[in-house]
Amino acid sequence: MSRVREEQNSVARWTTELRVSPLWGRLAASTPCPSSPKPHFHPPSVQQLEPDALMNDQSTISPTTLSIHLTINGRDHALDIEPRVTLLDALRDRLHLTGTKKGCDQGQCGACTVHVDGERVLACLTLAAQAQGRSITTIEGLAGEDGTLNAVQAAFLEQDAFQCGYCTPGQIMSAVACIREGHAGSDEEIREYMAGNLCRCGAYPHIVAAVRHAAVGLRS
Repeated sequence: MSRVREEQNSVARWTTELRVSPLWGRLAASTPCPSSPKPHFHPPSVQQLEPDALMNDQSTISPTTLSIHLTINGRDHALDIEPRVTLLDALRDRLHLTGTKKGCDQGQCGACTVHVDGERVLACLTLAAQAQGRSITTIEGLAGEDGTLNAVQAAFLEQDAFQCGYCTPGQIMSAVACIREGHAGSDEEIREYMAGNLCRCGAYPHIVAAVRHAAVGLRS
């Protein structure tokens, strides 16, 4: 108990000596009072901003907009978009063609496969502006105008080549191009040229069978 009192007395003496020293005045002057918190910055409201400030703010938010025309499934579409918008986002968010799926958004899964001028491309890695003046085909454009399914679509149904179905549009688009490119001569070749399309459900044997079945039907 006596030791505690000695420490308390020592602290009291140190505090008293500090208060009478010049250092205490400098510390007190540089230390804000606890009852006076620092003022918080309040940004001006929209009503407080001048018209010029509003214009400058808007130009910062949207510096550039492109007016483009895309030909998708035989139809022309006019869009006003930012240069950074991908073909995938333009299809899904602007034109509501949601058959093309967004999987990894990094070009790794193939769920966003579409055809541009007859060649398969990954829509998540293609800017919408790059596709201007070219013919784009999505999964919605494969069937005939009367609703008749494409041979590959019919083969996927017949061979039960899907489970959850999320990757199916990309698988079908890639399969159509695979057959058109002449890479469906054997199961090994089909697997090689369909390797960029992932199926998390593991329906690969049925997918290969569907591609092979469709290829045989189209050749005959």
